[in-house]
Amino acid sequence: MRQYELVERVKSYDPGADENLLNRAYVFAMKAHGAQVRASGDPYFSHPVEVAGILAALRLDSASIATGLLHDVVEDTGATIADLERLFGSEIARLVDGVTKLSKLDLQSAHTEQAENFRKLLLAMSEDIRVLLVKLADRLHNMRTLQFIDNADKRRRIASETMEIYAPLAERIGMQGLKDELDDLAFAALWPDARQSVLGRLNLLRQHDSNLIERIVEELRATLHDSSLEAKVYGREKTPLSIWHKMKRKNISFEQLSDIMAFRITVDSVPDCYATLGVIHGRYAMVPERFKDFISTPKPNGYRSLHTTIFGPERRRIEVQIRTTEMHEVAELGVAAHWAYKQSSQLTDGRRYRWVRGLLEILEHASGPEEFLEHTKLEMFQDQVFCFTPRGDLIALPQGATPVDFAYAVHSEVGDATVGAKVNGRLVPLRTKLRHGDQVEIITSKGAAPSAAWERFVVTGKARSRIRRYLRSRRRNDYIAHGRELLQRAAQKERLKIGDKRLEPVLVGFQHKTVDDLLAAIGEGSLGPRLVLEALRRGEEPPSRPEPAPAKVVPLRRLRPAPAASGWETRVQGLLPGLAVAFARCCHPIPGDAIVGVVRTGRGITIHRSDCTTLARSAGEEEDRWLDLGWNQLAAGVKATARLQVMTLNQPGSLGSLSTVIGREGGNITDLRFGAKSNDLYEIVLDVEVDDRDHMDRIMASLRASPVVTAVERMQG
Repeated sequence: MRQYELVERVKSYDPGADENLLNRAYVFAMKAHGAQVRASGDPYFSHPVEVAGILAALRLDSASIATGLLHDVVEDTGATIADLERLFGSEIARLVDGVTKLSKLDLQSAHTEQAENFRKLLLAMSEDIRVLLVKLADRLHNMRTLQFIDNADKRRRIASETMEIYAPLAERIGMQGLKDELDDLAFAALWPDARQSVLGRLNLLRQHDSNLIERIVEELRATLHDSSLEAKVYGREKTPLSIWHKMKRKNISFEQLSDIMAFRITVDSVPDCYATLGVIHGRYAMVPERFKDFISTPKPNGYRSLHTTIFGPERRRIEVQIRTTEMHEVAELGVAAHWAYKQSSQLTDGRRYRWVRGLLEILEHASGPEEFLEHTKLEMFQDQVFCFTPRGDLIALPQGATPVDFAYAVHSEVGDATVGAKVNGRLVPLRTKLRHGDQVEIITSKGAAPSAAWERFVVTGKARSRIRRYLRSRRRNDYIAHGRELLQRAAQKERLKIGDKRLEPVLVGFQHKTVDDLLAAIGEGSLGPRLVLEALRRGEEPPSRPEPAPAKVVPLRRLRPAPAASGWETRVQGLLPGLAVAFARCCHPIPGDAIVGVVRTGRGITIHRSDCTTLARSAGEEEDRWLDLGWNQLAAGVKATARLQVMTLNQPGSLGSLSTVIGREGGNITDLRFGAKSNDLYEIVLDVEVDDRDHMDRIMASLRASPVVTAVERMQG
């Protein structure tokens, strides 16, 4: 894009744009990058110009466009932040500095480095949300040119980070169009075969029933016209990634998908939205429990629309979205939609967005960058349910959230003091999963405190980080009390009198900042009380730093003989120490399943899936022997076995296609048996080694996308 073309594009939506600033930024960046080239062989300057073009398409302000042009000059040229401040002012220098600090966010060898850099991203965008907008535009252009990177591992790392971090962030600020493109580009890089399978099925569908979308659009348009409603109707297929996710989530094959088409109706006003909904529901049958009103209860990112699923024209099950033109603009551009007509300094403050404030609170409570990244992903990735307080305030939560998650979303102190909950006026267990529209009342008590059991069922990062912080604090207080007792007992034997002030001179020698830190080290066993007393007696620093005691490095449960199970029982939380562990062969539990432990005399603990049919038959007799168990998400896992039942076409190459798909997704077939067989189909039972439930779901979705597979189910027994 030439200089005058960029300026004209910006002035087309913002006549008051700073033309002089844009021209100077364009020329400075072009001279600074000079003869540098990208992996594609193009001049490097083409990248910042394309980033600026993406920002202009989002209709951002002049400062954001200039930042897009200059975002790489500090990292890749001899220019400095001081140079930018002198030439372009403090605002541009601050924005470029914010983006530059994030330049090493790419996934590298150390997971901790990625987590630390993500922490920097949050802090930068909390100061000015435009930092995130420029970074998203930068990532979008990098993803569009990802194929020019020769290193396949690096391509996968960049694509994985895009899907895990950048696409969810784009969704959080309402930029659905940008989010969809990032997701699709990452999908093509990570699972190209699965994407091609879905695209192939869509092509077959088009060939089988050409012009279907156009026919449905015309009938919807005519229906609205007959009711004197002026509306624009658009139709599209859903994205390959959303189709693939739906196949995973609903455990169905491509042929069973009924709503792979979405139709959008835009009207002039909010009353017209509801009038249009009435016409559509009056003309076509509505699918129960598939209506959502995001106009009266907008999403946290500002998204507003009516969603309904109907048996529409030609008896096709379709999703219809109804919104005003302004709502559509916000739905596609998110926060960027405001800049064209509302120049306000408040828009740039990232902390005005509730989800940013929530992430900042998680950052405050997390023990380190890795834990922060884990909790943040929990917060960003899941679909949402909308619940209400007794006063009618809307609380948005991830799918699967519980009353404990709701309590922490209201306020951290409410969560800490929770003792019970009422949902729609009825007392329910705290582990109950909430649904759309539930009214939740939290029962609190002044003397209450978080329970360690809550960590096994909460799903929000905020709740988990707060619970873990409390448990760490309680454990530390126990260590301090125990350490004080051990030190006083040892001092009595030596006939010494000690106090906190007496201990202060030896803190530096033992590399502790406070007396409580010293006592905690004694209490947890990493420091012997006699070494402290010896240092006190001598009045000098200890001769050498004591080695940590083995008890701190090796958990007690690892000192007992390893049970003869599969080795991945170390990922299970809530086991009783000293008992053997076995995994039920009737249901084959894997990490990620809801699990229950059954204690039997002489046989130790047997772990079942909570939906196990064998477990259900013995519920009345043995329920008092059940243990509530969970998975330790931070522990390194070992492969677990999932049993799958696959129905395939009876044709040459089918078995080879199955093994290829499973191997490509990182699974390993350990056993295979043939079941029922007909002229057209045959049944195969597969035992496949997987990492966890998500890995198994990914393999099953890839199998369903294969043309030779008609059905895939997970088996029990």
